[in-house]
Amino acid sequence: MGKIIALANQKGGVGKTTTTINLAASLAALEKKVLVVDADPQANASSGLGVDIRSVEQSIYECVVNGDDPKGAITNTEVEGLDIIPSHIDLVGAEIEMLNMENREQILKQILVPLKERYDYILIDCSPSLGLITVNALTAADSVMIPVQCEYFALEGISKLLNTIKIIKSKLNPALEIEGFLLTMYDSRLRQANQIYDEVKRHFQELVFNTVIQRNVKLSEAPSYGLPTILYDADSTGAKNHMALAKELISRNEKK
Repeated sequence: MGKIIALANQKGGVGKTTTTINLAASLAALEKKVLVVDADPQANASSGLGVDIRSVEQSIYECVVNGDDPKGAITNTEVEGLDIIPSHIDLVGAEIEMLNMENREQILKQILVPLKERYDYILIDCSPSLGLITVNALTAADSVMIPVQCEYFALEGISKLLNTIKIIKSKLNPALEIEGFLLTMYDSRLRQANQIYDEVKRHFQELVFNTVIQRNVKLSEAPSYGLPTILYDADSTGAKNHMALAKELISRNEKK
């Protein structure tokens, strides 16, 4: 049985999509079967994995709003063992269309749970908001990974997210766990980055991944070629960091 992990943080620009794409590709390189679910209307995870979002006929939107079979929306990527259910700009309106639906917080769960037997990991790339789609992602997930940017305001949004997780645990998904906090955009030369690392570690202790994702040019270049960094430049720091993260995630879950 696979594990569903939502990557969430309502603060934008913390590296959620970059982490989703590159962690998924690294897990696939380690011979895991992986599905990325792009639950962000910006569809950056889709284009970053080489999907031409203008020609997508079936996306997560059709599954959520029209009840389409998700198997029809699954698209292969250039990485062997890595599939994606792409997103579409229409997803912006999905939250309004879902308002009158029965069990509206559970829709994504109903779509994804049957796919767990086909994949080792299902990673949901959430949008930078705490709207109904993100609530759906957290209700469907077994755990949530929280990317935290090593910058001054990094910890500001976390308390809001943790509060949302707490509410979802109490009302919708009692089994939801925190997979871990992942420090992104880390630059060891900056004193501030080190201070934030220490602060997050002090607050959340063993919930913080040992792997940190360093600032890396190749990481920001790769998506424009529709490739994860491991295919764009396997020797880059970004590719190595995400491979280390994938190994750490696997070993944490094997211990459990």
